[in-house]
Amino acid sequence: MRNGLYSIHVTLLDGRVGKGSGVILFRDGQIFGGDAYLFYTGTYTVKGNTFKGEVVVQRHTTPRDSDNPLFGGPAPVGIGVTGTFTDTQATMSGTALVGKASQIFGATLRKLVDID
Repeated sequence: MRNGLYSIHVTLLDGRVGKGSGVILFRDGQIFGGDAYLFYTGTYTVKGNTFKGEVVVQRHTTPRDSDNPLFGGPAPVGIGVTGTFTDTQATMSGTALVGKASQIFGATLRKLVDID
């Protein structure tokens, strides 16, 4: 994965309904990001034009009334991810363990800014 700040758009798969968007930073094997309710931290490795990693998603703000952030319970959520990338974008898929249930998702990422 190329170092940079990316927009991320997540969609639940496997017959579940849900979407989420935010920003995510990939830099030298570390992942940081967030959205209106959640923040993400993790690590990744690269081989060719593929990457794999682990991310922990944690809530920083309690959702308003009917808002229901993906993976956003009060407890941290562990996620395994894999993906492919070019110089300007990436696709990623993964499985989040939310309580005792697994949630499979896909995501598209678009590079916003290069990071050295």
